[in-house]
Amino acid sequence: MNGSEGVGRRSFLRRAMAAGVSGAAAGAVGLRMAEAAAEPDGAAAGTAPVVPFHGAHQAGILTPSQRSAAFTAFDVTARDRSELAELLRILTERLRFLTAGGSPLPAGIGEPPSDSGVLGPVVPADRLTGTVAVGASLFDDRYGLSGLRPRRLRTMDVFPDDAPEDAWCHGDLMLQLCAENPDTVLHALRDIARHTRGLMQVRWRMDGFVSPPRPGGSPRNLLGFKDGTANPDIRDSRLMDRLIWVEPGAGEPDWAVGGSYQVVRLIRMLVEFWDRVSVNEQERMIGRARDTGAPLDGSAEFDAPRYAQDPKGDVVPLDSHMRLANPRTPADAATRLLRRGYNYDQGLLSNGDLDMGLVFCCFQQDLDRQFVTVQKRLAGEPMTDYIKPYGGGYFFALPGVRGPADRLGSALLA
Repeated sequence: MNGSEGVGRRSFLRRAMAAGVSGAAAGAVGLRMAEAAAEPDGAAAGTAPVVPFHGAHQAGILTPSQRSAAFTAFDVTARDRSELAELLRILTERLRFLTAGGSPLPAGIGEPPSDSGVLGPVVPADRLTGTVAVGASLFDDRYGLSGLRPRRLRTMDVFPDDAPEDAWCHGDLMLQLCAENPDTVLHALRDIARHTRGLMQVRWRMDGFVSPPRPGGSPRNLLGFKDGTANPDIRDSRLMDRLIWVEPGAGEPDWAVGGSYQVVRLIRMLVEFWDRVSVNEQERMIGRARDTGAPLDGSAEFDAPRYAQDPKGDVVPLDSHMRLANPRTPADAATRLLRRGYNYDQGLLSNGDLDMGLVFCCFQQDLDRQFVTVQKRLAGEPMTDYIKPYGGGYFFALPGVRGPADRLGSALLA
């Protein structure tokens, strides 16, 4: 890079930083307008239009799932530690504004517009959340972070039934954007890509959606079964402290307290093959009734299965997905994790088959005790004939931004 290129880059980064800070200020001014604009939709859905950005933990983890999402992995291209810090500052300021909503900063005469305009003159909050997580590759020797890597964070394991595709795996940084409408998610991704140009580059991206409950209860995945029924209760803060958040004294770096391990898995569903299987066989592979979501020994979705009364698996097969994933014994209670999955549809594969499946996303306190243990139990299950994990990665969701003076990664880069 020659001298003029370096000056141009620094000038661009300064302008991007200034736009981020100014945008945050504009967000505070325009917040009431955004809330008013979003209120009818929010009231109809029975949900608040703004998800708070500040807190001990990032939003988008315990937040009840919004309808639309984008999971985007980035390669960080910041040249040194100071530019990495600048990247995290810009991410903080843009997400602070975008999640609150408001009026974008007016552009100067002759300048490009400060906002894409795809959401109109006032950006609605639309329950947008942005969750930032870092991958193991960020802790190489580029930024002096090698001694601060979370203890369990590493390149994603390859399990016996996986078929990883390099173009869809790993990343220095994962940005999970979720909102009630897809244009809100795409607007936020476009805004962040604009303000962080030169500091990080998209590695891969998968958009997802949550289907509405049909007819009620948990939403369904693209195999036709209810998904997420057995999630732990996010309202139980003590349970979340035991299962989701990194706590002091856990052997993790001090900066990681309040964060959470995130697993993202791209799982292709062989739906055309699945649709040729009888409902009875499908239900025995899952362990639940397709219509109601009830365990095969129950009558309603949230009934607890009675495994002790079915030791040989005559009703709920021993190798069913439900029974392997969560055996419901006291010894396995600590392996529970929080699922936050989204369906995806990518059109067609090169062979003409439908390309659709699941963005499996989960959060947990301990990657090995929870996700890896569960995944090993699932090895060889009958479902492996109908699903194919091919992408994703392991990441660590940063602790939350505690107030207006704080930023993402502040303890990491202290």
